[in-house]
Amino acid sequence: MVVFFGFTHCPDVCPTSMLTIAEVKRLLGKDGDKLQALFITVDPERDTLPLLKAYMANFDPTFLALRPEPSELKSVADSFKVTFQRAEGPTPTSYTVGHSAGKYIFDTNGAVRLYVAYGSEASLLAEDIGKLLKSTAS
Repeated sequence: MVVFFGFTHCPDVCPTSMLTIAEVKRLLGKDGDKLQALFITVDPERDTLPLLKAYMANFDPTFLALRPEPSELKSVADSFKVTFQRAEGPTPTSYTVGHSAGKYIFDTNGAVRLYVAYGSEASLLAEDIGKLLKSTAS
């Protein structure tokens, strides 16, 4: 499983990261079916469930998204040591959210095995995930 925190109105980091995860899944070939991506929004006020579902479909129809309640978001983010902060824009709905941009890779037993920084190449990530899949399959 790959867990990534982001938001649907993100102009650059989030779509780039999700495209990377989709490319990793493709590079894994048949093993790509074993990879589950999970996007957790840091903007539950704007990111409705229908919007999140449509956003995930842009990358891969099997990718899932979670929308913590605003009152639960800090606790969820803290459990991953993810930081986020709302930055107001010129209008009430034009704000952005700065946030940690790494990806958490879990093995098939549910343990975090890798933390991947933003900008990591899909081919290297696919290689690492492929090794994890092989090591936990035996």
